[in-house]
Amino acid sequence: MSQRRCTAGLALAASLVACGGKASDPGRGYPRGAMDFVAPSGAGGGWDLTIRTVARVLKDTDLVSRPMPVRNHPGAGGSVHLARLQDRRGNDSTITVYSPPLLLTYLNGTTDFSYRDTTPLACLIADYAVFVVSADSPYRTLADVIDSLRKDIKSVKVGGNSSAGSMDHLQFLLVARAAGIKNIQGIDYVSFDDSGAAMVLGGHIGLFSTSRSEFQSLIQSGDLRAPAQTADHRVGEGAAAAIPTCIEQGVDATFVNWRGLFGPPEMPGCAVDYRQDVLGRMVETPEWADACLTNLRDRSYLDAPRFSEFLDRVSHEYAGVLADIGMLRK
Repeated sequence: MSQRRCTAGLALAASLVACGGKASDPGRGYPRGAMDFVAPSGAGGGWDLTIRTVARVLKDTDLVSRPMPVRNHPGAGGSVHLARLQDRRGNDSTITVYSPPLLLTYLNGTTDFSYRDTTPLACLIADYAVFVVSADSPYRTLADVIDSLRKDIKSVKVGGNSSAGSMDHLQFLLVARAAGIKNIQGIDYVSFDDSGAAMVLGGHIGLFSTSRSEFQSLIQSGDLRAPAQTADHRVGEGAAAAIPTCIEQGVDATFVNWRGLFGPPEMPGCAVDYRQDVLGRMVETPEWADACLTNLRDRSYLDAPRFSEFLDRVSHEYAGVLADIGMLRK
């Protein structure tokens, strides 16, 4: 079967026929059956919300008329579904959502599968890290935190919801390393399940590393302060927009909590092209813009080739930090 790129019009129609679609109605004739949308987590989390929002917007905009049921397949930070995805090699209907843990679970040795064992389809949205402290904390700026670490690497206990070597840990270490902290392996990190806010409010840890949307209400109320966030621009409105970037404070570092869609390994080229066409049109709709605004996410679309290049680059960055702290897989 020809692997030539399918584009709108006759080229797309020809490819869809080869994949089993209908040339007379390419937007509606492929795939022939239901899509299989999978959140590799439990209900209610970020991955679940993302892929359910994609399914809803595709339906509401009439870009896809086929059924798009969403199922949850949780376990080991997405690794359970990633392993199952290998059994779907070459499948053209399964679509799943991932974010930085897809890279980190391979790099830290949690799983033997990586993003290279998927078919990247598109990056859709971005969130960013934010570092929060109690309202009465002496750390008012990122420089205050970095200066304290320079004087005593054990002076700032950092907390997060992810395990050591995963996202909340790594996003702070990336910033600390960019700020010139040499011995980042000496920074104390404590992983919490759901009690992170209480630990910060109670002064039990010096700083909490989290996502921008996680503690938004406590930042807005003034119960917590945010010395820095990791976008390359101010984001959000109100209290969120008042949080300075690391770059503004002289630390040339960013961290993007990207979320994107993936297919199984060796997804047929025509299926990839069809999805690129549909997703590229979806992200231009007002319905998608409204959904991103409601869920406090930046629109950050990358098509499949650019998304693959992005994944290669950030995987290299993550590996460097994990190597520094002795957590890179052997």
